[in-house]
Amino acid sequence: MSLLFPLGLLALAAWLVPLLIHLARRHQYAPLDFAALRWLQARIRPRQKIRFDAWPLLLVRLLLLAALALLLARPVLHGGAADIHPVTVVAPGLDGTALRGQDAKGDWRWLAPGFPALADAAPATASALSSLLRELDQTLPAGAPLTVYVPDPMPGLDGERPRLSRAVDWRPVPLAPASTRTTAPPVLQVGGEIAEGEQRVLAALQRAWSNQALSPARGAGTAPDAGQTGVWLAAAPLPAAWQAWVHQGGSVLVAPGAAEAGWMPVLRDAEGAVVLERSEAQGRLLRFTAPLTPTALPVLRDPGFPRQLLAVLAAPAPPTLAAAATQQPLRGGATPLPAPRELSPWLLALIVLLFALERAMATSPRRGAGA
Repeated sequence: MSLLFPLGLLALAAWLVPLLIHLARRHQYAPLDFAALRWLQARIRPRQKIRFDAWPLLLVRLLLLAALALLLARPVLHGGAADIHPVTVVAPGLDGTALRGQDAKGDWRWLAPGFPALADAAPATASALSSLLRELDQTLPAGAPLTVYVPDPMPGLDGERPRLSRAVDWRPVPLAPASTRTTAPPVLQVGGEIAEGEQRVLAALQRAWSNQALSPARGAGTAPDAGQTGVWLAAAPLPAAWQAWVHQGGSVLVAPGAAEAGWMPVLRDAEGAVVLERSEAQGRLLRFTAPLTPTALPVLRDPGFPRQLLAVLAAPAPPTLAAAATQQPLRGGATPLPAPRELSPWLLALIVLLFALERAMATSPRRGAGA
């Protein structure tokens, strides 16, 4: 057994209250003088001993205060038999009701933050499934059977297969194949004020990629549309609407700024000089190392530059889908620690019983006026 809040035992100092009350309210014996005794030689009165009246009542009150102090300290009991009932989790996006109809036994939950019951509303999206599996593995007691239904292909990857402490009944559910789409060249969407020379360069790049004109410039409050690549070469900082669009997965080309950490080169010229950098903290935020003019960036005169820049902008994002069979969890994860049991409910019942006993003893007619 251990205490979650040991400082709660400081409440034991309240023991002084009933002790002082019982000392102050003990029976006082008044001496009665007799006429025949007044001629006797006065003797030294013996020293009075500390004694308590109604000591059973005092003991009950002390036990009541001790139980209250222990309740504040929140004792927990380690060990004991764990509940290892079967648990089944369903990834969002699957029909949990239909899957549960196949086998309604056990505890069914959504594979989502908080692991809500399957009867609750289905979560909106399936994200970070691998991380959620690791969290669930450490939440369940060791030895509890775990069944996992995931879509195939499986989203929510985080770089490696999850490694759990238990064997998992892995059940991929095939999804309908998505329609294939060809990747179209990026469409540049200019925002804010831009110099005439930079606009000519961007228009030439757009014609080299798709043989179409450059889109009209947009204001700070309107972010690019889906499938477009934003261009913000104004001196003003990137607007909030554009920053939110970057965090959602969009790409934006920005003007050169002060040299600082957190930017990695993604494009160099023939001499090895850095032409384009990418922010490591803000998704696909790209910036040129010099103004977008042939004088400042001689690489713009290179006929192969549009193709090189297109390769950077069209670079595939990190994989977010994989065949579910290849993501079956491995064994060898850390064994979850047994969850301690709270003793607060038992202490509350004990406190109620002690309080009832204390009231019964304090109001008993046998105590008389000395209570």
